[in-house]
Amino acid sequence: MDVPNVFKDDILKGKVALVTGGASGIGLGISRRLAQAGADVVIASRRVEMCEAIAKELADTYGVRTLGVALDVRDSENVNAVFAEAVQTMGRLDILVNNAAGNFYYPAEKLSDNQWKAVLEIDLYGTFYCTRAAMPYLKDDGGSIVSISMTLHRNGWVGMAPACSAKAGIDALTKTLALEWGRFGIRVNAVAPGPIITEGVKKAFALGGDFEDQKDTIPLGRAGEPEEIGNLITFMVSDAGSWMTGSIVTMDGGEGLSPQRAGLAPEPLAQMAEYMAAQRKG
Repeated sequence: MDVPNVFKDDILKGKVALVTGGASGIGLGISRRLAQAGADVVIASRRVEMCEAIAKELADTYGVRTLGVALDVRDSENVNAVFAEAVQTMGRLDILVNNAAGNFYYPAEKLSDNQWKAVLEIDLYGTFYCTRAAMPYLKDDGGSIVSISMTLHRNGWVGMAPACSAKAGIDALTKTLALEWGRFGIRVNAVAPGPIITEGVKKAFALGGDFEDQKDTIPLGRAGEPEEIGNLITFMVSDAGSWMTGSIVTMDGGEGLSPQRAGLAPEPLAQMAEYMAAQRKG
């Protein structure tokens, strides 16, 4: 689906944004929209070659300054160093998008300590480390932080205990920091996407069911696109969202309203039960 850009190409001109996990999936859709709106963009992820390639593409396409950097959000010292480097290179920081995430399907009772920690460290710890590192640079002129949550943790999700727990923590962190940092003019919000069919999600559905079986449970009848999340975040970090903080904004095609919420409809649930049973025997 071709998602139209609905913003003027200069509404974020003069702003610098850093997007974690910004070279692929939802993060790439966000990076593209921010650059298209005129922001200079730092793309940070563990795979620096991907970050550099996307940074060059955005600079060539939209005429903005970009920087691709290696970042391990699990390592607070690395996070602090990368943010300092980004600000030194770009001159300032106005926008942080905490998008880096990791998850997988696995029965909770069989999770190892390392499997549990891996998701919590990327999703929740990483969000906190990056947000804390950004705060000194944002507080001088105010700034905007948006973290990527999800809808699934609100009612639970079979086989995804670590991700559900981490995203619930991100929601609580978002509201707490909105209260603490409002006096600095820093706005802190989150977006909870419904199904966005990225490569990572395709791998998950390969284990836990077919998205084609689930899309009919979404009132709008389709998955979302990364650029649609990018559109929402562009609005949130622009002057149009200047009185918005502490909000967890759902964008899910109505999935959360459906009586047969995606993932709990009979056929996908049966597929998931079969998969989980096989895992328990393994």
